[in-house]
Amino acid sequence: MASDALFLVLLGGPGAGKGTQAERLAGALDIPQVSTGDLFRENLKKDTELGLLAKGY
Repeated sequence: MASDALFLVLLGGPGAGKGTQAERLAGALDIPQVSTGDLFRENLKKDTELGLLAKGY
Protein backbone atom coordinates (compact mmCIF):
# COMPACT_ATOMS: atom_id res chain seq x y z
CA MET A 1 0.00 0.00 0.00
CA ALA A 2 1.55 3.30 -1.06
CA SER A 3 1.31 6.36 1.14
CA ASP A 4 1.12 9.96 0.00
CA ALA A 5 2.02 11.22 3.48
CA LEU A 6 4.61 13.98 3.70
CA PHE A 7 6.85 14.15 6.75
CA LEU A 8 9.40 16.92 7.19
CA VAL A 9 11.91 17.10 10.02
CA LEU A 10 13.78 20.33 10.67
CA LEU A 11 16.98 20.16 12.69
CA GLY A 12 19.08 22.97 14.09
CA GLY A 13 20.39 24.54 17.23
CA PRO A 14 18.52 26.96 19.48
CA GLY A 15 17.62 30.15 17.62
CA ALA A 16 18.32 28.65 14.19
CA GLY A 17 14.80 29.37 12.95
CA LYS A 18 13.30 25.88 12.97
CA GLY A 19 9.96 27.10 14.30
CA THR A 20 9.80 30.00 11.85
CA GLN A 21 10.58 27.79 8.88
CA ALA A 22 8.15 25.11 10.09
CA GLU A 23 5.34 27.68 10.29
CA ARG A 24 6.12 28.93 6.79
CA LEU A 25 6.28 25.43 5.31
CA ALA A 26 3.09 24.36 7.08
CA GLY A 27 1.26 27.37 5.69
CA ALA A 28 2.64 27.04 2.17
CA LEU A 29 2.02 23.30 1.95
CA ASP A 30 -1.24 23.30 3.94
CA ILE A 31 0.06 20.67 6.36
CA PRO A 32 -0.02 20.54 10.17
CA GLN A 33 2.99 21.57 12.23
CA VAL A 34 4.05 19.62 15.31
CA SER A 35 6.70 21.03 17.63
CA THR A 36 8.26 18.31 19.76
CA GLY A 37 9.77 20.94 22.05
CA ASP A 38 6.32 22.39 22.74
CA LEU A 39 4.94 18.91 23.36
CA PHE A 40 7.68 18.07 25.86
CA ARG A 41 7.32 21.42 27.68
CA GLU A 42 3.54 20.93 27.95
CA ASN A 43 3.99 17.41 29.33
CA LEU A 44 6.62 18.63 31.80
CA LYS A 45 4.17 21.25 33.12
CA LYS A 46 1.42 18.65 33.53
CA ASP A 47 3.73 16.05 35.15
CA THR A 48 2.58 13.39 32.69
CA GLU A 49 4.44 10.11 32.29
CA LEU A 50 6.16 11.52 29.19
CA GLY A 51 7.02 14.70 31.07
CA LEU A 52 8.57 12.72 33.91
CA LEU A 53 10.65 10.74 31.42
CA ALA A 54 11.74 13.93 29.65
CA LYS A 55 12.66 15.65 32.92
CA GLY A 56 15.93 13.71 33.05
CA TYR A 57 17.15 15.28 29.81
